[in-house]
Amino acid sequence: MDKKTKPCGILFDLDGVLLDSEGQYSIFWEKMDKEHPTGVPDFASYIKGFHLTRILGYFDNDEVRKQVLGSLLEFERQKTFDFFPGALEFVGELRDAGLPIAIVTSSDRKKMQSLYSQHPEFPTLFDQIVTGDMVTKAKPDPECFLLGAQLIGVDIKDCVIFEDSRNGLIAARESGARVIGICTTLSGEVVRPLCDLMANAVRELSVQQVIGDRS
Repeated sequence: MDKKTKPCGILFDLDGVLLDSEGQYSIFWEKMDKEHPTGVPDFASYIKGFHLTRILGYFDNDEVRKQVLGSLLEFERQKTFDFFPGALEFVGELRDAGLPIAIVTSSDRKKMQSLYSQHPEFPTLFDQIVTGDMVTKAKPDPECFLLGAQLIGVDIKDCVIFEDSRNGLIAARESGARVIGICTTLSGEVVRPLCDLMANAVRELSVQQVIGDRS
């Protein structure tokens, strides 16, 4: 970037933004809620963006939580981690533009290790990776995004956040960053009021659309 250009940091949520996985997780959590009713309406949608500790807290007792966690670990061992078409190429374009990039996900380290086992190159594409077990407050609290900005050395007000879930979008807005809403999980009608720019997929966007006028 030109020295006269303001810095710009990029913070990506993972599931539903780069990873085409939200549908698989919805089916899994719907199944868990059916087997161990939480009493939360539309549970699978409600918990999107929450980290695992908070999700498990909706189940009745330690024994049930242990069963659910075991099912989740088995599910993640067997599932495939598929990226949206063009998503990683777009990340590469942002890197080529000299922008510092972080992943900010509610996923824990165990899930990320499963991802890395299938895609060993993934960690090398980002300057930092913030997982859900690195923060004390889950989305919709903005703590994770504030940490991501800090780790890449860019003021949060000079960052752009990509998000798809309601909790994630609320957290992104609360952080003070520019928010790009990706309509893979929610309808445009829901996403639009919570973001500055909206797209159906990251591959629809150009680097210039993302960073805007940085002079």
